[in-house]
Amino acid sequence: MTTRPAAGDTFPDIALETPEGGSVKASDFAGRKLVVFFYPKDNTPGCTTENIDFSALKDQFEAAGTALLGVSKDTAKKHQNFIAKHDLKAPLATDAEENGLSDALGIWTEKQNYGRTYMGMVRTTYLIGPDGKIAHVWDKVKVKNHAAEVLEAAKAL
Repeated sequence: MTTRPAAGDTFPDIALETPEGGSVKASDFAGRKLVVFFYPKDNTPGCTTENIDFSALKDQFEAAGTALLGVSKDTAKKHQNFIAKHDLKAPLATDAEENGLSDALGIWTEKQNYGRTYMGMVRTTYLIGPDGKIAHVWDKVKVKNHAAEVLEAAKAL
C-alpha cells in the first residue's frame, strides 16, 4: 500500500499521455498553480458531470493563474471521443501505464462494489502550488459543487 502524499509534499513528476499522443507532467506547469483531478472512467455519469463542471470554470481557473488536468486510465482515443462528445475544455491525460501516477499517489486501488472486488480509481483532486508542492487534497470526491470548491481554493492560494 502506497502512502498517499499530503499537503506540503512534492507532487510526483510522472509523464502521462495526452489525447493527441504527446506527454504532460506536473513540472510542465512549474511556476503556476495546477489542479489535477483523477476520475474513474470517461462517459460515466459522475465523471461526465465532473469534467463538464471543470470545463465550465476553465476561464475562471485561468484567471486565477491555475491550469487544469483531468486524469483517468482511459485510452487517449477514448479521451478524444469523450472530449468531442461533451465539448470539454479542461485538458485530459491518460494514466494507463502500470506503476503510473495514480499508482504513485496510491489512488489506483482495490475497490468493492456489489460484492465484486476490482482495481479502480479513487476520485481525488490535487491543488498544486507554483513550487510543485501539494497545497490541498480532496479525497473520495463527491462531484456536486466540487469544481467550484476547488476554484475557491485555487483563488485563495
